Amino acid sequence: MENMLENLKKFRLVLASNSPRRKELLAGLDVDYEVRVLPGIDESYPDGLSGEEIPKYISRKKAEAYEAIMQPDELIITADTIVWTDGKVLGKPKDEAEAKDMLRRLSGRTHQVITGVTLVTAGKKKTFATVSEVTFDELSDEEIAYYVAHYRPLDKAGAYGIQEWIGYVGVSSLSGSYFNVMGLPVQRLYKELKTIGVWNVRIRLSLKIIMWCMMRINPIHILVSGFRTIFAVEWPK
Repeated sequence: MENMLENLKKFRLVLASNSPRRKELLAGLDVDYEVRVLPGIDESYPDGLSGEEIPKYISRKKAEAYEAIMQPDELIITADTIVWTDGKVLGKPKDEAEAKDMLRRLSGRTHQVITGVTLVTAGKKKTFATVSEVTFDELSDEEIAYYVAHYRPLDKAGAYGIQEWIGYVGVSSLSGSYFNVMGLPVQRLYKELKTIGVWNVRIRLSLKIIMWCMMRINPIHILVSGFRTIFAVEWPK
């Protein structure tokens, strides 16, 4: 039986992330891909952004860095995940003390985990975000200290991995995608990847129609109509 994403065969899929979780999750879609990581990408964002605007902005910023070196047959995936609580971002902690402080802020409360994803081909770019809500039970100082000491979550937004010990003992409820909390909303990503072949077919058909018309009708009129057709094409939602 063919792979469910056979429409991607014309592309070389590139995951622009060195995250072990994202590698594992993308592999779960049964697709071949390579990992490419550019060092030193600026992940800052304007002060006026909030919520899902932030990871979407950062994932687009990451994608722009790869666009300069991407090949015509490549499809690049970039992503960024944040923890959002009290109108503020909890990113990756700089040390164990900050990790413990973050977990105390999350203890006994509900927060949002938001992942922004950008897909880029030579002719198209699309960005989307997925939001999950996670609720923690009250965590004792001893539980927080144990988790930070044994799992050292310094590479994780909000200082925790839901797939680790803290998720087993501390998460009391989850609304939305579990995999999004891990770092990549693979259900939504799968749906978006399925549309890529459809979008390319639309573009090819539009170009063929334009070329056919240009050979038979007033060229100026057709050029105007043709460009309207091209720019009206959108990635299916």
